[in-house]
Amino acid sequence: MNVAMSFDSVASPSSSPFKRSRFGRGKRTPFARWFWEIDRVLLLLVTMLIGIGLIAVAAASPAAGVRYSGNGVTVAARHYFWMQLAWTVIAVPVMISVSALPVKVARRMALIGGCIFLVLLALVPIVGSTANGAQRWIGVGSAKLQPSEFLKPLFAVGMAWLFSLRARNPGLPFALISVVPIALVAGLLMKQPDFGQTVIFVSVWVVLLMLSGASLKLLGLLGAGGLAAIVSAYLFYSVATERINKFLFKQGDTYQVDRAHATLTNGGLLGTGPGAGTEKFTLPEPHTDYIFSVIGEEFGLIACIAIACLYLAIIARVSLRLLREENDFLLLASAGLVSQFGLQALINMMVNVGLAPSKGMTLPFISYGGSSMIALSIGFGLLLAFTRENPHLKEHSYTVRWNGR
Repeated sequence: MNVAMSFDSVASPSSSPFKRSRFGRGKRTPFARWFWEIDRVLLLLVTMLIGIGLIAVAAASPAAGVRYSGNGVTVAARHYFWMQLAWTVIAVPVMISVSALPVKVARRMALIGGCIFLVLLALVPIVGSTANGAQRWIGVGSAKLQPSEFLKPLFAVGMAWLFSLRARNPGLPFALISVVPIALVAGLLMKQPDFGQTVIFVSVWVVLLMLSGASLKLLGLLGAGGLAAIVSAYLFYSVATERINKFLFKQGDTYQVDRAHATLTNGGLLGTGPGAGTEKFTLPEPHTDYIFSVIGEEFGLIACIAIACLYLAIIARVSLRLLREENDFLLLASAGLVSQFGLQALINMMVNVGLAPSKGMTLPFISYGGSSMIALSIGFGLLLAFTRENPHLKEHSYTVRWNGR
């Protein structure tokens, strides 16, 4: 007796649970492809950060409302929470949309966007608005954006693209060419002044230069030049002089650092409880620069350690994936984006615990801010797009026949 069995008939769409599933690998809808290609662990980690950020802004919002009330203006206790929730509703679809872009399209859009925001950054000294002694925003009234926030991830992708061309054109001096955009960006940022953002841009540039195979001689020259730049900034750049003196020698007004330390340590290991913090009302920017201290007061130092571990997990996850990456551009772009993301988080946390001078930098996905939230979502969307799994797997249609006697 001959018995013939065909997988085409047995594993029919109506009988296979994977074919019936909306998220099964057998589905070819755009969302299903995105779901199976995306790094779901990375997506989960950033979702956790966004959720923690909403809770943290809700805790810091009453203190920020008190700070900015006055002169006939009353800011509601939950005003900044509702605003952050609105920004999140916009930012999350932006991140998912960017993460679903093909690599070539994402790269092209990042390069075009980088040029646009570089022009806007150059316009800040001319038409920009000033707040807290710094001219960093463009816009009218509440409709403002900070070009440097949007330029950060796009700059990392642009530099990655430039350095990835070395394999095809080894004779061109790419390191020298890259000095032009980084010098332009650094000069525009120092003029605002924004020393913290300058540090991030330059650091990402150095990381990408190292990963692209720069010689030890060049890296040594850069190290010496960086040291000379720091000394020059301290001697001739008043913003750097003031902040370094406050940090190292406790000269001048150390109110911000002192209040951040008092708030962070007030909650002990487990915190005072949600809404029970009192020291947060003395912070200068409880919902932005010093939100990490608010978390420490109301949710405890354990919560602060957990948040630091989340950032570390994101960096480790991307780094491990890049060990298998063979495409120069994808490796450099992902490394640049995650370096920028991790460095910004590190600087903010170091400022809050008193290990770095105050820099006016937000904690990624946790601090309040529209420009920051949208720009971070674009950057993380690009990171998710560049770390997607290769979908081009071979599929074979075959029939298995069994001859039984």
